Amino acid sequence: VQLQASGGGSVQAGGSLRLSCLASGDTVSSYKVGWFRQAPGREREFVAAKNWRDSITYYADSVKGRFTISRDDVKNTMYLRMNSLRPEDTAVYYCAARRYYSGSYYDKEEYDYWGQGTQVTVSS
Repeated sequence: VQLQASGGGSVQAGGSLRLSCLASGDTVSSYKVGWFRQAPGREREFVAAKNWRDSITYYADSVKGRFTISRDDVKNTMYLRMNSLRPEDTAVYYCAARRYYSGSYYDKEEYDYWGQGTQVTVSS
C-alpha cells in the first residue's frame, strides 16, 4: 500500500488543521492506521491510531481531547483533525499503516508503510 499525506500548513496557536492520508494500492479495511510526528532533533512520536474497520481509537496524552483520527471508506482516506493547536505541536506529521491488527499501536516499529510527511507549524 502507498500512503500520501497532505494538509499541513502554518497556523497560529489555537487554530485548526485537518491532515489527510490517501491510501492506494490496496484496500485498507484490514489495516491498522496511525499518525506520528517528528520535531527537529527529536524522535518520531506517536500521535493517534485506530483499526480501519472499527471505532476504537488511541491517542497520545498530549493530544487527547484536541485531535481526532477518522477515516472515509469511500475515499480510502484517513484524517487527523487537529484543534486548539499549540506551538509544541509543530512537527512533520506522518501517516502509517500495517496490515492486520497486530502489534502495538503506539510503537512506530509496528508499522510497515509510511507516507512522506507533511509539515505543521504553529506560531504563538
